[in-house]
Formats: sequence, structure tokens, C-alpha cells
Amino acid sequence: MTGAEDLTRQRAELPGGEVVETWCELISVERELVTFRWTNHFESDGATLVSDSTLRFRSRDDIERSLDVAGYELVDLRDAPDRPGREMVFIARTP
Repeated sequence: MTGAEDLTRQRAELPGGEVVETWCELISVERELVTFRWTNHFESDGATLVSDSTLRFRSRDDIERSLDVAGYELVDLRDAPDRPGREMVFIARTP
């Protein structure tokens, strides 16, 4: 493997002694959509679990427009507590 898989590869021992190896692979980036795959390989029985996910990254203006169209009123906009300045948390309510 090369790239992100090598950078994200980890081995961990779970309670009970099970060893799992995990890594992440970037699948695609298409405009605002980022698709990636987490792989979890269990050494004891060779089982492999794969989870594909897609995140959509939207602008503040786009999210505010969507809230308005859906009938919500924006009450507050905050930073994510664990990622200040890197993620927005929108607090909205129905009027």
C-alpha cells in the first residue's frame, strides 16, 4: 500500500487480546464530496470489515440557504468544541 493507507495504518489490541489492524483509503474527491474507506482486519480469524463513507463539505452560505428553504431560523453559529476554527455547528429552530 502507498499514500494515505500507510499514514493511517494502526494496530491495536482490544480487550480480550484480539488484535485489529486498521487503515483509511481515499476513494474519490468530486467537488464537495469526499469518499473514503476504512478497513478493519482482525488477526484471530482473518475477518475484514470495510466501511465506505462520503462526506459533503458545504459553505456557510449554502447551509444557511438550506436552513431557510427548510423553514428553519438560524439561532447561533459556533465552533466545534474539539476543532475551533475548523468546523461550524449551526443551531437552528422552527420559528
